[in-house]
Amino acid sequence: MNITEIYLIALAIVFAVPWLVWRLGRTDHWAPLVVVQIVGGILLGPGVLGAAFPDYYAFVFRPDVIMALNGVAWWAVMLFVWIAGIELDLSQAWQHRRETGLTAGLALGVPLLAGTAAAAIILQFPGWRGPKGEYWQALLGIGMSCAVTALPILVLLMDKLGILREQLGQRILRYASLDDIAIWGVLALILLDFDRLARQALFILGFAFAAWAMRWVMARIGAADRWAVGLIWLAMCGFAGDWAGLHFMVGAFLAGVVLDARWFGHEAMDRFRDVVLLTIMPVFFLSTGLRTQWEGGGLTVFAVAGLLLAAAVGGKLLGVHIAGRLLGWSRAEARLIGWLLQTKALIMIIFANILLDKQVITPTTFTALLLMAVASTMLTKPFASPLIAKLGARVKAEA
Repeated sequence: MNITEIYLIALAIVFAVPWLVWRLGRTDHWAPLVVVQIVGGILLGPGVLGAAFPDYYAFVFRPDVIMALNGVAWWAVMLFVWIAGIELDLSQAWQHRRETGLTAGLALGVPLLAGTAAAAIILQFPGWRGPKGEYWQALLGIGMSCAVTALPILVLLMDKLGILREQLGQRILRYASLDDIAIWGVLALILLDFDRLARQALFILGFAFAAWAMRWVMARIGAADRWAVGLIWLAMCGFAGDWAGLHFMVGAFLAGVVLDARWFGHEAMDRFRDVVLLTIMPVFFLSTGLRTQWEGGGLTVFAVAGLLLAAAVGGKLLGVHIAGRLLGWSRAEARLIGWLLQTKALIMIIFANILLDKQVITPTTFTALLLMAVASTMLTKPFASPLIAKLGARVKAEA
């Protein structure tokens, strides 16, 4: 077979296996398609499929095929992060800044502290900190991974649960939006490279001017042209961010943050996000799975993932519980918000991918973080659904 035929076989596997499991297994109650795709990426990686069928794995996922798939994966994740940036609406957060700031701060800060404490234990042992990562970078990176909330996945989940357009759903989006900004700010701090400080300063100054010019242009061109110009802007910002040493995904997120969702239309943005998730993000999930390793031993990786999961889930629930006590929420309402903010899947995986690219963490650490993110996201819907049923009348009344 030639390279094209093998590449298409790989694509068929990437799309078919997770979809069939999701559809035939009817996993949507506890594992939405996006979660099944992430798990599928892990199973198709070297640690599972590669170990069980090494010859077949080496034939299908040969280096030139992986290189071609990686090109699609890079663009897929840039598009997804760009959309996440565009969808951030900080105006509502500013209008309710006391409630939003307090809740978002505690929902991020407490699991960050818990995750950092867990990371301090893990980093006492060799094999978890990357060769180019300082201790504080690995410590903060792992800790922040435990605090992440994936805003795009949260939107999809709340839409399925029927509360996205309710007042409670909009409140939760405000909390997640502020945390999203903090997450990328911390990532920029971790990636700060003193050897490239001049480049990074130039990037910040140049981006500020370019963003002003882009907003001026976008406000004056037709709706049909905004998508094309926006994608050109995305590619340029991705390049500039990577050139500065911050990573192309940081540039992609910033490219979206400075644009307004109203220029594209919220319904069009929803459709575009769904198309990206359906058509090319599964390739990113596969590329993520191909990076999983079990060098420390399977049981050790699972034990570390369990420790991180306890820190992430316990810290998030505790932080939101404290916020609820200060703001006068019921216990059920605080638990619901705490569980919904557990969704980590995509953004945490993207965050951890960047740490792995920069060799701040090792592939084994990445695998543990990936398992933690999948488990945290899978826990969300089973725990949130009965709480929504319990609070149903109140949720509707708030609207």
